Amino acid sequence: MPQLQLPIFPAGSKCITSEIAVECQDKQVVYVYGSLPMFQHEKGDLQSFRLFTSQLIDMGAAQQVDIVKAFGVPLPTVKRYLKVLRDRGPQAFYAEPRRRSGCVLSGEALRSVQSLLQDGNSVPEVAQATGIAANTLHKAIRAGRLPAAKKKRARRVPSQSPPRASAARRTVPR
Repeated sequence: MPQLQLPIFPAGSKCITSEIAVECQDKQVVYVYGSLPMFQHEKGDLQSFRLFTSQLIDMGAAQQVDIVKAFGVPLPTVKRYLKVLRDRGPQAFYAEPRRRSGCVLSGEALRSVQSLLQDGNSVPEVAQATGIAANTLHKAIRAGRLPAAKKKRARRVPSQSPPRASAARRTVPR
């Protein structure tokens, strides 16, 4: 005969539902069912948090509104990650974000931009010469598709600065 599990939560825990609670112990977030721990993750592990809360909703152990109230997460965010779980599975929470490739910088355009940058031109100069947006060039540099632009060092000519007002006041006889 099945036995009823009484929800006896540890002190300091926060209820998600009447059966499930969560508490933070030594930088670990622990989810408790009744009095038994059922899952834990690091305090800053956002992927595991999103995965487990989505699994709770998907299994029917919690509702979306329970997660929103317990953690203060916006409802559209809860719905988004529930959809990720249902469409792409648990591995999608730990996958590297997809990046779009630079289709503007390909072939001849890429070679001309690389040669201009290697000649010592700045990114704005190269952008103006090629007609490619400077933002596109900066993204390609950050992604490693282009070499970093060599910074030009402007020769500074020391200029004579006018005497300070405080110095002029001291020289005036009283």
